[in-house]
Amino acid sequence: MNESERTAPASAASAHPAFDDFVATIAALRAPDGCPWDREQTHASIAHNMIEEAYEAVDAIEAGDVAHLREELGDVLLQVVLQSQIAADAGEFTIDDVCADVNAKMIRRHPHVFGEAKAASAGEVLDLWDQVKLAEKGEADAATTAAADAPEGLLNGVPTSFPALMQAQKVSRKAAAVGFEWDTVDDVWDKVREEEAELKHAYAAAAKEPNGKVEGADAAAVELELGDVLFSLVNVARRMGLDAEGALRATCAKFRRRWSFMEGAAWVQGRRIEDLSSDELEELWVQAKTQEAQGCS
Repeated sequence: MNESERTAPASAASAHPAFDDFVATIAALRAPDGCPWDREQTHASIAHNMIEEAYEAVDAIEAGDVAHLREELGDVLLQVVLQSQIAADAGEFTIDDVCADVNAKMIRRHPHVFGEAKAASAGEVLDLWDQVKLAEKGEADAATTAAADAPEGLLNGVPTSFPALMQAQKVSRKAAAVGFEWDTVDDVWDKVREEEAELKHAYAAAAKEPNGKVEGADAAAVELELGDVLFSLVNVARRMGLDAEGALRATCAKFRRRWSFMEGAAWVQGRRIEDLSSDELEELWVQAKTQEAQGCS
């Protein structure tokens, strides 16, 4: 028995009648006598829903709202089952194929659980995961080469539709997995400083006046240098074992909380926040930070 044929321990298995009922419900909605809207949908027509529902689930997780998370996970599952039913109706694949494929992949990519490999930490698990993915790619490339087609590029599996920070972290991780990596975190910080200097130089050369905006071709060049700085910082996060996308989302949430406090404080004064001076805004910002540090609600 090879690793892809291994199964999870019997003690971990249980029946899921509610899932089967849900699959049957979606099939009924897509049936000839079902819902006209559901029957008209295609993979492409509802593709955006997958992204929206996933983000709403993440919002519930970050808010610590378990009841809302339960609802949002249902909406994510709806997208998976509906897309699978659309595929089944077209003779492409079924929800059972989807489950079988992802189950085999989880078993294959966890050789420390279902095989003989060893992993004592989360970091070692990620290293194993990358090794298995590279082995899978090698097998796929060998099959492609045998068919006289060019093998798929290492980074092709990272969707360009991903948020930029997430995309940067994933492509850099893939490159690092094959040895394109700095020796230490300090080396990555050196790269950040190098890119920062290049950004400042490009901006100084392009700006028409001190602290002015850049436009046209100059703006595009400066933007690329800014991207290099951000990409380098993402590599710092990756080397530290942190998630750059999650870190920035957390900072955005923190800024929004503080700004909401500032708006409330201005309203109590009978004023609009847009009418406050820079000094008054800074004073409210300090108050927001102090309130947050004290753990007040």
